[in-house]
Amino acid sequence: MASASPISTDVPPPALAEHSRFVQRVRRRHADLLPLLAEGVPDGATIQALIDTLTAAGRPLASALRIARQLVLERLAVLDVEQRASLEDVTSAMTALAETTLEAALAQARAEESERHGEPRNAEGQPIELWIVGMGKLGARELNVSSDIDLIYVYEEEGETDGAVPITAHEYFSKVVKRLYALIGDTTDDGFVFRVDLALRPNGNSGPPVVSLAMLETYFFAQGREWERFAWLKSRVVAPRAAVTSGRALQLRNLVTPFVYRRYLDYGVFEGLRQLHLRIREEAQRRAAGRPERANDVKLSRGGIREIEFIVQLLQVVRGGQFPEIRTRSTLRALQKLTAHGMMPPATAERLASAYSFLRRIEHRIQYLDDQQTHLLPTVDGDLNWIARSLELTCSADACELLDRLGETREFVALEFDALLHDGRSPPARSNGCRHCGGTPLPVDDEAFLQKLPAELGQRVRQWVSQPKLQALRDDSKLRLARLVQRAADAVERQNCTANAALRFIDWLEPLMRRESYFALLVERPEVQARLLRLLGLARWPMRYLMRHPGVIDELADRRIIDQRFDREAFARELDERHAAWERSGEASEEALLDTLRRAHHAEVFRTLVRDVEGHITVEQVADDLSALADVVLERTLHWGWLHLRNRHREAPRFAVIAYGKLGGKELGYGSDLDVVFLFDDEDDRAPEVYAAFVRKLITWLTLRTSAGELFEIDTALRPNGNSGLLVTSLQAFERYQLGRGSNTAWTWEHQALTRARFSAGDADIGARFEQIRRSVLSAQRDALALRQEVQAMRDKMRAARPVKDGLFDVKHSPGGMVDAEFAVQFLVLAHGQRHAQLLDNVGNIALMQRAEEAALLPAGVGQAAAAAYRELRRAQHRARLDEQPTQFPQEQLAAQREAVLALWHAVFD
Repeated sequence: MASASPISTDVPPPALAEHSRFVQRVRRRHADLLPLLAEGVPDGATIQALIDTLTAAGRPLASALRIARQLVLERLAVLDVEQRASLEDVTSAMTALAETTLEAALAQARAEESERHGEPRNAEGQPIELWIVGMGKLGARELNVSSDIDLIYVYEEEGETDGAVPITAHEYFSKVVKRLYALIGDTTDDGFVFRVDLALRPNGNSGPPVVSLAMLETYFFAQGREWERFAWLKSRVVAPRAAVTSGRALQLRNLVTPFVYRRYLDYGVFEGLRQLHLRIREEAQRRAAGRPERANDVKLSRGGIREIEFIVQLLQVVRGGQFPEIRTRSTLRALQKLTAHGMMPPATAERLASAYSFLRRIEHRIQYLDDQQTHLLPTVDGDLNWIARSLELTCSADACELLDRLGETREFVALEFDALLHDGRSPPARSNGCRHCGGTPLPVDDEAFLQKLPAELGQRVRQWVSQPKLQALRDDSKLRLARLVQRAADAVERQNCTANAALRFIDWLEPLMRRESYFALLVERPEVQARLLRLLGLARWPMRYLMRHPGVIDELADRRIIDQRFDREAFARELDERHAAWERSGEASEEALLDTLRRAHHAEVFRTLVRDVEGHITVEQVADDLSALADVVLERTLHWGWLHLRNRHREAPRFAVIAYGKLGGKELGYGSDLDVVFLFDDEDDRAPEVYAAFVRKLITWLTLRTSAGELFEIDTALRPNGNSGLLVTSLQAFERYQLGRGSNTAWTWEHQALTRARFSAGDADIGARFEQIRRSVLSAQRDALALRQEVQAMRDKMRAARPVKDGLFDVKHSPGGMVDAEFAVQFLVLAHGQRHAQLLDNVGNIALMQRAEEAALLPAGVGQAAAAAYRELRRAQHRARLDEQPTQFPQEQLAAQREAVLALWHAVFD
């Protein structure tokens, strides 16, 4: 029987590093030296050991550095192509090579120059350091295998050398960097170590090769351009290592950070990056003209590596000033951080990260071929096939998986980039629905523009024209403003918002004319303006809130604003991450922390407001979320404030915040005051003085108006002895006061207030002890008749202070209003808590009315009806306040609810 013929699988052979002409040259020339490099992925220690071995064998440093580079690259080609090393392994090894060789070269260059002129010293005789600042991929530890290195040389301060022939520090360091270039950048018989590019230094190629910190600061302030902020984002001192480990180089960080990151949402950078990218694309197209092979540049062509980096850096620069936790030099880590903090959809970030890794791996294989600094796919079939096989893809004359996947990847990147960096205009409509499309853009104060607007809108905008603050705007800001007004007019015309919403939008814009970053934000995010117009059409109060805190409009770009409720744990975690990021950046000042708390609180209140106005959550859910938010802010303020208390005497305070009133009952509204009492339980002799100082700091942190706005109004009148008492009370003194032990005892109205009190923030053990005291107070035996008379007297006093016009029903203060229901509940708790423990729980007025009926303390149906009425009265009050309407209604409008509450009142007090 004949044997079967073997079946061909057509599996291409695995790609080998030896296909690289560069690898072939290294192996021919340095076969005997290859074993000197320790096994595995090269790092700083193994590279330094290799250099030491080569110099010990008699090679000059310049030769040793060049040979070390070739041996490292040969190793990386093998690990990458044949053993599937990770992208991070390759870029980390290349970064270590740059850092190690620069360290060695700098040491020798300084030693040689110091031998001639001595060491540079400042006026006090202290030595002056030179720092090599790595930019771009070196700064980000993402260096590719045949990359040049972008460097900037910075020295600390002016001075002169202490040698026999003294020269200025500037002259000295200029000579040092010239020697450094010879050691690193010159091409010799052994090749080069790195191509060095100094074009990113101040004033570019026309500037001096080295600059002092003072010169750099002046440049940033007077001449620094928007695109340079993106360049400096990735900067770090790469040599000498001692300057980093000692903390001395932090001086540079403290200068660079405020240049790169502004303390506001910096949408103004869009235009700067847009122009930079346009120049890069035009240059790439110019070079590709007539040479179609140049269109496959994996770095600079449309959808290439540079566009992914721009996407990431743009979002970082825009938001990094307020959200330091997204700051990082690494592109891949930045994508993770942007996703973690809701600034990029996870699916988008994952695809961009995959695209970045894919493009970088192609880039490395292109450069392995001939050790050339190129990003163009080869046109030789054999090279293209080798790159494909090294990525476990195929590529032949008939079909090429590599090119197909590359095309798909670049198209996705390009679409994401274009969507982010559009010109601020919506895509053109397919129909002729826009009457004002096309033509030369007109500024907002141009008469021709004003005449095109609807009459009422045009009249409102025309009132701006003569105002000095409008005349002071730059021309580009007037054009932006006109674009925003035109969008509002178009939205009304298309019935996407009401005419009132457009007018409110104009009213909202007017006070912001000196804060042009908000114009930039809305121009760049048309979807945010569309949602803002819709929101302004639903109620008046959102406009008031947005006038006080305009920065929160950026929240409208996040779909989670609707899809999610307030998450206490996530919010606390974000605040802690932000605090840790401020600490890492050396910016954790009290001012920064106060602004952080305010911005975070304002943003979360606005998210709740949007959900509320758009009808996604109930009044009760609004109150729950606002109360939980206040609890977390109090908790973080307490924790951070203690860290900044100079005379603190322990690691964590034995201290608690007790919430009363609306916060205590979890019925907090927008802009509600916080009624709080401060307690401590600490036997240390210094405790009263320390906690008194701490409370003063806390109140300042909570109430101070900063550039970011205000946080809360605090009312401490419910503390023992009211406004005449101490701001902070020991737990033992509080217990004696509330339980009537001694001559200084609480009044009945204070016990009424205690029915809605609860632990809010601080030491949970004190919170638990407070709850025990509270229950003991509320369950104490009382004379029901005397109690009834006291509660009624207090209610009469309040009613007299809040008269209501005849024919109107005030949902809060009129007979049958919410205060009547609340007083009835408080009486029931104080009178019957001893026998009905279920009334002692702080579960809110509605639940307590229902529990009182279940306990037969109310006639059947009265508690349930009053609970439903109370809920409806809260809704009516809430809706009126949202639209800035009075909370007094015609008596017939809420008659059923009023009668239900009056029935409760009569059942309790008659």
